[in-house]
Amino acid sequence: MDKQGPSIRLGVFVGGLAAALVAGFGLGKLINPASPTAGAQTGAPAPQATGTAHVHTGPQAAAGSDVGGLAISAAGYTLNPLSHEGGKISFVIKDSGGKPVTAFAIVHEKPVHLIVVRRDLTGYQHLHPSMAPDGTWSVQADLSKPGVWRVFADFTALTQEGAQSALTLGYDITVAGDYRPEAVPAATRESTADGQTVTHEGTLNVGATSPLLFRVAGGAALEPYLGSFGHLVVLRDKDLAYVHVHAEPQLSGGAVKFWMAAPSPGTYRMFFDYQVSGKVHTAEFTLVV
Repeated sequence: MDKQGPSIRLGVFVGGLAAALVAGFGLGKLINPASPTAGAQTGAPAPQATGTAHVHTGPQAAAGSDVGGLAISAAGYTLNPLSHEGGKISFVIKDSGGKPVTAFAIVHEKPVHLIVVRRDLTGYQHLHPSMAPDGTWSVQADLSKPGVWRVFADFTALTQEGAQSALTLGYDITVAGDYRPEAVPAATRESTADGQTVTHEGTLNVGATSPLLFRVAGGAALEPYLGSFGHLVVLRDKDLAYVHVHAEPQLSGGAVKFWMAAPSPGTYRMFFDYQVSGKVHTAEFTLVV
């Protein structure tokens, strides 16, 4: 009988275990890259809450297996539209019992991020509504162009026990008038935002996280905006499936770096928010996956 057999088998097992751990670590970095939202503080309405706030680029978005904004109700929460008279959008977020929710986690310095865009993917606006004591949210938007507009409420609700539900709910607003939809612009890697040239690098893939870098030409000094050097909203043409991505904490060679995966093949519009000299700009791109 070979006395070295058990020792050899043990060595092979340990070596294989080490390799598996290394591979697992690499995969974890691939599907859940670091985000500056990790460890964000929760809001004042629920100081007893614990845990981390919503990370928009979590495993589901990174793996391309899930999108948001396609439903008005999910996970026991419902977005209840109230009015958009004069462009002032108001709504209430209700729980499964029909009661207004008033406790939210603070994610990138705001409890609710409201994205408004016409269904032809024009008129993009990234807004931050204010909440009244009764749970009614309101904000002034520019709804001057007739057509059907999509409203996305991106938030993390908190229960009394501190449990968090990160959701993006959406609904449509119809503005009466002579609606003339615009064609989605052709795909390009260069955009102009308020006279500034912005380019993007990288290729978006389905089901595999890839880096996307956005660079402002002319050596513009980028400033943190809402706790990050950049914010990226990606909307899929036709159904307006929604993905909101946040950048790495530090610039990469002067560029803002994001990690994400495409939810599916298709045409997308990317809206890149950044700040220079105290002013927020938005560069828009079309991307075909």
